[in-house]
Amino acid sequence: MEKLTAKASIQIQKPINEVFEAIVDPNKINHYFIKSSTGRLETEKTVEWNFPEFPDKFPVTGKKIIPHTYISFDWSGGKANQLVEINLTPFGKDATIVKIVEHEMNHDEEGVLTMMRQTEGWANFLACLKAYLEYNINLRTGAFDFMFQ
Repeated sequence: MEKLTAKASIQIQKPINEVFEAIVDPNKINHYFIKSSTGRLETEKTVEWNFPEFPDKFPVTGKKIIPHTYISFDWSGGKANQLVEINLTPFGKDATIVKIVEHEMNHDEEGVLTMMRQTEGWANFLACLKAYLEYNINLRTGAFDFMFQ
C-alpha cells in the first residue's frame, strides 16, 4: 500500500546555526512552539515536550542529529515508521531553507486526515519559527484558545 507523508518548507532570514539551535535548544523552542522540554534534542535521547495548549506531555526521541544540517525524531509514542525529518540548507549569505517531512501514514481515510493535520501543524511550526527568529514574536500565544471553549 502506498504511504503518505506530511511536508512543509520555508525560508528563514537567519544563519543555519541559529535556525538549528532554535529547534534543538529547549530554551529557544519554548519561545515559539512548546511550553517546556526536559532537555536538548539529541541523538538517541528522549525528552518530554509540554505544549501550552494541552495538559499531556509528549515523549520525543532524537533519532539522528547532525549539527546545523539535519534533525530527526520520533514523537509517535512507538508507532512503526513514524519519523520527523528536518533538513536545513544554507541559502545565500544569511538565510536558511527548512524542509520538514513526517513519515508515514497509511493511504486510507484516517491516514489522509492525519497527513492533512500534520502538514497544517508543520506549516504552523515553520511560521512560528520564522516569526520568532526574525521578529522575536510568539505566534502561538492565544492562537488555540478557541479549541478549549
